[in-house]
Amino acid sequence: MIALIQRVAHASLRIDGAEYSRIGQGLVVLLGLEREDTLPAGQKLLTKVLNYRVFADSEGRMNASVRDVGGEIMLVSQFTLAATTDKGLRPGFSSAMPPAEAEALYDQLVTWLQSEYPATVTGQFGADMKVLLENDGPVTFLLRS
Repeated sequence: MIALIQRVAHASLRIDGAEYSRIGQGLVVLLGLEREDTLPAGQKLLTKVLNYRVFADSEGRMNASVRDVGGEIMLVSQFTLAATTDKGLRPGFSSAMPPAEAEALYDQLVTWLQSEYPATVTGQFGADMKVLLENDGPVTFLLRS
């Protein structure tokens, strides 16, 4: 499982031209699911996201988590993170979880994350989404389970 996290001042997500979700200060989390991923691995990774210290503390050092600053989370499924890119000029997706399995796991992770951290919004699995964000820093990290 791969989580690309971006610290944002704000973000919004549009589907078919209409706003679907929006957050203020917080994290946009792009989540890529691979064939062998499980719910417990996802819960562990998302717990790390909740506690990962990427926000400034009172001394301006990156020492506070999204929980600490009362930020919001936008969780977006992004299968392209699971692409194989080491050969050729076209990405391969054989390591990505098949769509039906990925949607079921993603839905379970959304339910779990929203119960752990209610300030969580999502995208829509499989939709063509437009994510608009103001990356704060910029600060971006790639986390893997």
